[in-house]
Parts: sequence; structure tokens; C-alpha cells
Amino acid sequence: MREGAGVAGVGGGGEDGGVPELPEVHALVADLGRRLGGRTVDRFDIVSFAALKTFDPPVSALAGETIESVSRHGKFIDIGVGELHLVMHLARAGWIRWREGPPPPPTGRAGKTPLAARLVLAGESGGASGPRGASGRGGTGETDGAGAGLDITEAGTKKSLAIYVVRDPAEVPGIARLGPDPLDPGFTAQTLAGILQAAGRSQIKGVLRNQAIIAGIGNAYSDEILHVAMMSPFKPASMTPEEAGRLFEAMQLTLRDAIARSEGLAASELKKEKKSGLRVHGRTGEPCPVCGDTIRQVIYSDSTFQYCPTCQTGGKPLADRVLSRLLK
Repeated sequence: MREGAGVAGVGGGGEDGGVPELPEVHALVADLGRRLGGRTVDRFDIVSFAALKTFDPPVSALAGETIESVSRHGKFIDIGVGELHLVMHLARAGWIRWREGPPPPPTGRAGKTPLAARLVLAGESGGASGPRGASGRGGTGETDGAGAGLDITEAGTKKSLAIYVVRDPAEVPGIARLGPDPLDPGFTAQTLAGILQAAGRSQIKGVLRNQAIIAGIGNAYSDEILHVAMMSPFKPASMTPEEAGRLFEAMQLTLRDAIARSEGLAASELKKEKKSGLRVHGRTGEPCPVCGDTIRQVIYSDSTFQYCPTCQTGGKPLADRVLSRLLK
């Protein structure tokens, strides 16, 4: 695999990529787990100190430790390194790229380059006695893969990427506030019904996106879930038991189908797969795949959402306050 291939292409902003959500982070974690499990950290370099949100333990404490696990908390990636955790949230424009060899020196000033941080791995012992078996070394005791690892980048001028080194993932404020994971076996239709009743008259689109209520669903998959459930994004969260059951089934179907499509993909392929699998999100002006009506959008100050009037709002376009103000 050439340098830069593999773990790349998650994030990137805009309708083509957007924020990595539960299905993409789930697949990314699986890919990272295959690449990083059992490897030893040589060092972790911070290029953009604005991205680092913690200072104790220091990033230098990762050096020499073995990567024990890669897991997910909502949209957070958690790399277990010895007794510590390297936690990342890619935000809107975050990106992770796999390197097969030693990294080149960073170019440009901090804040003026997309490179935010760099994970550098120690080499693996060669031969069959090595921890993972380096090909072609024949037990010579040489090392293979020294310098390989991850480049963590963030495009654009608005910097929201967050990196933490902690002893316990719960020390990360965003993880501590997370609601239940919709793919957890304990998340049932009754769980969702209770959440919806507690949310009352709040709009269902906002409830689905609120990470403190349900973890991992963002702008894109909330659009998709509501389209499958045939519900308006502005519908109050408090709904009948039958409607809550329909929403639960739509949530499970949408998320699990997205994960199934991403199964086994390298992360460099995830953004393209996400876009190709979306029914309404990012498809303003296209025909609805269910009824053929034109997909519409509502614009907010920092985001948009898409929906089908026939499938979701009884054929009535939703008011777009931003567009209405522009037309006045």
C-alpha cells in the first residue's frame, strides 16, 4: 500500500463529507484496530497546540507504550495506549491519514498547515518470532514498519479538532456528557420512547442530533432516519407509541445499513461510501428515491438539512427563514 493510502478520507466538511458520524467512526475504529493493535508508540507529536485539550498526562507519556485497543464513544475515537487513552474528535474537517513509512518534516507554521498531530510507531521485530510477523525478514531480528503511523489533519480556517490524553475516557467532557448509544444492546424501543417523552415539544431533528440525548447521530443521519420514518424534521419529539416505534425501527435500519455498507472498507473509502448511500441528505433538487418528489432543504446559519415534502410533511414545503429573509 502506498504512503498516504488506507486510513484517509474521513471528515472534510461540506455536503460531500460533513462531520463523521456513528457509522463512519465505527468503520474507522475497525480499520484503525487492524492497523494499530499490538504496535508500540515511538512518539506522539503535536503540531497544532490549539487541538490539544489536555496537558496531564503529557503526550510524551505515550512513548514506549503498546496500543491495546481502539474503540468508539459516540463520534469520539479512543485509542487505548498502555494505561492511557488517546482520544480524538474529528469535528467537521478532521482527517486521519495512514503512513507506511517515516514522516516527512512538517511544513509551514503551526496554524497555517492542516497537520495537527502525528502518531509515530516503533518498528516491529522481524521474522516469525516478531509480534505480528514482518514479511520478508526471515527472523533476522531487524525491524519493519518503523515510522509508520497516523497524520491527523484539519482543513480550513475554523479549527475544531480536539485531542485528549487522559487516564479515563470519562475525563473528556464531551464523552462524560454523552447520551446512550443507539446501537448498544440496551437501547430499545422503550428507551427511545422515554427519551422522546422527556424531550416534549422539542423538534425531533434537534433531539436526534443532541449528543447529550443520543450519541453518534449528526446532521446527515438524522435526515436519513427521519426520511425512512416519514416524519417532519420539525415534528415534536413527544409522539404516539406507534410513531416512536416507527422512529426506532428507522434509526436501527439506517445506522445498521450504513455500517454494513462500510464493513471492511479502508477509511479512505468511507466518505465516498457515505455520500453514495444517502437518500436525501446533500441531495437538494434531486428526485426522492421513494416517491419522486423534489428533495428540499432548509438553511440555518451554519448548516442545512434536507427532506422530502411528500414523504415527510404531507406535501408542504417547510418554511426556510434564511431564504425568506434573503428574498425580502
